[in-house]
Amino acid sequence: MVDKIYVGRRKTAVARVILRNGNGKVTVNDKEFETFFSLETHRDDILAPFRVTDTLGKYDVIINVQGGGVTGQAQAVRLGIARALEEINADYRPALKSEGYLTRDPRMVERKKYGHPKARKRFQFSKR
Repeated sequence: MVDKIYVGRRKTAVARVILRNGNGKVTVNDKEFETFFSLETHRDDILAPFRVTDTLGKYDVIINVQGGGVTGQAQAVRLGIARALEEINADYRPALKSEGYLTRDPRMVERKKYGHPKARKRFQFSKR
């Protein structure tokens, strides 16, 4: 059986997620889930789609994530898991959608403009 890879993105973080039938083991970049995401808020964020669909502990999750920061990575993983659960069972869609787990957050860093120190910051104006 070939496992399907589901992609989740947030800012510059990209997560590739594989779901398999199992007992709820989560592996991130060949490390333990708790080791990779040390903050409990990030771990809760990742497991949220399972809680909403009552599938916590039914699937093993293999995650490969890169780019961005820890929060962006956690939210990218959440999107990938939500997309995978939706494809496994279409009945999960309304619950996932109402929580906003199927929406890709489009916000990205605004580019720096020439003649300015940052994207929107300006150098101090001097009349004389």
